Amino acid sequence: MATIGDVARVAGVSRSTASYALSGKRAISLDVRRRVEAAVRELGYTPNAGARALATSQTMVIGLLAQFLEDEFAPAMLQYMLGVSTTARELGYDILLSTEEDGTRALRRMTDSRMIDGVVLLNVAENDERLPILRAAPQPGALVGLPADCRGVDVFDLDFEEAGRLMVDHLHRLGHRELILVSQPEHVVERGGAYVWRLQNAAKEAARVRGITLHAVFGSSHQPEIGRDLNAVLDAHPGATGLLLNNEAAAAALPTVLHQRGLAAPQDLSVVGRYSDEFARTFSLPYSSIESAPDRLGGMAVRQLVRRIVGEAGPDEPHVVRFVSPELVDRGSTGAPPAGRA
Repeated sequence: MATIGDVARVAGVSRSTASYALSGKRAISLDVRRRVEAAVRELGYTPNAGARALATSQTMVIGLLAQFLEDEFAPAMLQYMLGVSTTARELGYDILLSTEEDGTRALRRMTDSRMIDGVVLLNVAENDERLPILRAAPQPGALVGLPADCRGVDVFDLDFEEAGRLMVDHLHRLGHRELILVSQPEHVVERGGAYVWRLQNAAKEAARVRGITLHAVFGSSHQPEIGRDLNAVLDAHPGATGLLLNNEAAAAALPTVLHQRGLAAPQDLSVVGRYSDEFARTFSLPYSSIESAPDRLGGMAVRQLVRRIVGEAGPDEPHVVRFVSPELVDRGSTGAPPAGRA
């Protein structure tokens, strides 16, 4: 039985274009639409979801497991989910989302019932208890987040170690010698959120090598606690001239904190965060940042997953571990230390 991939090949278009031509979800030129329709007639393709599932054992549905955890900032997680769902839609797939607290039960239910063609996992812990279930499942899996053991899955993540080094190096070049790093809550580390200590450890080592004093602290993921945390750490280290943020809630709260203290960036304090450009626009953040690329990471995971679903990646093709290199987005919040504090 012909598949949408066969239609795309005969019509000389991409899989997503063929899907859009048949679904009408996007504007497609008349010439392309006619080529796709001709390929459908030639191949006897049935663009019916139920018939397609029976013929190909594909549901055209991708499972997405994500959780809104109390110790993380929910708006940041939504951006990863949007990146996954947008790319899936472009490739002709629907998303079955589970935010169930018991992730192992949700994953087992999805994979055992064969209601999905593949799985994307978010909120990946260093020793994630969902991974043995995913490795044993008949469907392929892709992760946004780096576990300790990457066997049997494709993994995509930001290079958090390089992000930590980039943050420190940027302020070092400007002449800063005392910095503060505010990370996610310590609970995130305790449950295996490796991205926290990956960035923190790399920043600490970069600071040590460059002779910089770095005060590393954990901050809350909620208001008003994070506001109090920021005030406390600024009070504790009045000599610090730079602030690094690996905590989205802290970044969102910082404009209010600095205003209340009568401080401005970069005149009084240079600031570098780690979040996406979309996040910065949403919260009107004026601070330079390391782009966290949630949409890009979600898209990479889905595209690789679909390659495995449709057989473009053969069973013997090794699984991949790919990192997005960090990029500094300059919004003018960093400069030389205030006179007399360099």
